[in-house]
Amino acid sequence: MVKLHLKWIRGYIKLLSNSLLISLIGCTDSGFITPPTQPLGNVLNTRSSEQHPRFSYEGRYLVFASDRQGKRSIWLYDRIRGRLLPLPGLNQPGTVQDQPDISADGRYIVYVSEQEGKQDIFVYDRQTLRGENITKNLLGEVRHPTISGNGRLIAFESNRSGQWDIIIYDRGLKIPLSLPSQSNIGTEN
Repeated sequence: MVKLHLKWIRGYIKLLSNSLLISLIGCTDSGFITPPTQPLGNVLNTRSSEQHPRFSYEGRYLVFASDRQGKRSIWLYDRIRGRLLPLPGLNQPGTVQDQPDISADGRYIVYVSEQEGKQDIFVYDRQTLRGENITKNLLGEVRHPTISGNGRLIAFESNRSGQWDIIIYDRGLKIPLSLPSQSNIGTEN
């Protein structure tokens, strides 16, 4: 009886170990290219909260918001070079920058910031290193901006009418367009 019981336990353990092995094989990270989380350095993920990721058209640039360095800021990751890129003038001291989106070639970044006393929508130009507040004179709250691939149109939510509505802002015909091209894929803009 004891031998039968031991034989049954060994068979059960073998069945469990085979099931576990099959489960582990089925849980591969096939297709995932995310770098590992690291505490410091010029990396995509840290131990801070990383949110609102948005890719440029060809997938080279990834813009996102993060709580690293003790405040909510906008970061830009170059997937080809595997490192963060500087955004001089975008993240203002003592304020929060959040909810970014990026144009097709990565030239323009649209985001929410409270740097002028209330939440506004800003457009940052990576070539001129300047940000523009496009909702300075808009009454009501704003959130969740998105930018068209060419950088001309920006849509966002606003409650200026007493309910959340979609607002479309046209930056005009005179702005330099942000268009992907074969020549800038894999090179620094």
